Amino acid sequence: MKKGVSFLVAVALMALASFLTSAFDPSPLQGICVGINDPKNAVFETQNLVGSNVTLVTIEQFPGLNTFGISIVRINYAPYGVNSSHIHPLAAEIFTVLEGRLLVGFVTSNPGHRFFSKVLNMGDVFAFPVGLLHFQYNIGHTNAVAIAALSSQFPGVITIANTTFGSNPPINPVILAKAFQLDKKVVQYLQAPFQ
Repeated sequence: MKKGVSFLVAVALMALASFLTSAFDPSPLQGICVGINDPKNAVFETQNLVGSNVTLVTIEQFPGLNTFGISIVRINYAPYGVNSSHIHPLAAEIFTVLEGRLLVGFVTSNPGHRFFSKVLNMGDVFAFPVGLLHFQYNIGHTNAVAIAALSSQFPGVITIANTTFGSNPPINPVILAKAFQLDKKVVQYLQAPFQ
């Protein structure tokens, strides 16, 4: 009898405790964004030295993303255009090809420096780990378009060539010559377009 009463009391307490608790998926939505009505009205210029245009949407462009922990980017590629080697120090990236055919890749960090690459076609998806050097290259003779989601509302971006050879003030060419095992004049030649 005592066991039966104890069991009923325990069940009653659990029922009461579960009634007082709740679990939910919080929704930190703070606003709504209305974009352009027709994507054909958007300008995605790819006539530049690298043949690509990156349109990034973070909390700087769209404050409504604050607290979401996400951002998004659209990349347009001219034929043989490249989104050159870069790093997102604060975010991983999931990348989807909307049009065209792209060669994508990333390199692991020290000590292995292992290179992973894949040719992606329309609808293919690829993931770039946080903080690793990566790129995308349009291997087709037509335009390509991709979209990527990043796991931070401000992922940051460090473009390797611009950062290395285009810093302000410039990094001493002697330092870069030693690091890249190049002649100092080659480094100065590489720095010239960025100055």
